[in-house]
Amino acid sequence: MEFDKIIMERYATKLFDKRRLPESKVDKLIEIIRYAPSSFNIQPWVVQIITDQDTKEKLSGASWNQPQITSCSHLLVFCADTNLLANIEELEKLMISKGDKQSEVKQAIDMMKNFEKTLNSDKKLAWAQRQTYLALGNALNGAKFLGFDSCPMEGFDPKEYSNILNLPDNIVPTALCPIGYAKDKPNPKLRFPKERVFRYH
Repeated sequence: MEFDKIIMERYATKLFDKRRLPESKVDKLIEIIRYAPSSFNIQPWVVQIITDQDTKEKLSGASWNQPQITSCSHLLVFCADTNLLANIEELEKLMISKGDKQSEVKQAIDMMKNFEKTLNSDKKLAWAQRQTYLALGNALNGAKFLGFDSCPMEGFDPKEYSNILNLPDNIVPTALCPIGYAKDKPNPKLRFPKERVFRYH
């Protein structure tokens, strides 16, 4: 499928038909998400993948009982990881293992660590969440490319999700992306005209 067609045909699916996606397709989507861009390549996110129906039912109550949660095949919970220093240190090991020059690695890692020091806890969360949305974008377009549907969602209680999924404090639920085969039909896309959105200088 051509990329412009993916963009035009993707929509926020409100009801799925409960069919289970082939794991081979889900694995491909996971790889598409894994290669999402992030600032400094710190990749400050973790994606919880929920397939257990009982868990979905529990999460439904923390999602205003929206039908996407219980009717989807897989529920992807995109979480921001606020432990940026741990990610930086892990990235450093990966850079060394792939053979990057020690001097270049040190320069890059020192820059990242200096950046991390400038952020308080609130700013770390805000920054990590902005990066997490880049991964979510890959998930939305990747799902349509692979032949199934998705829905970006912010309508849920992050604290309740953390409790139900028993997440550590540094892993903060930020956005949901249920995936599966749509049971509903898309409405025509409605967007502002380009003159309203794009400003040339």
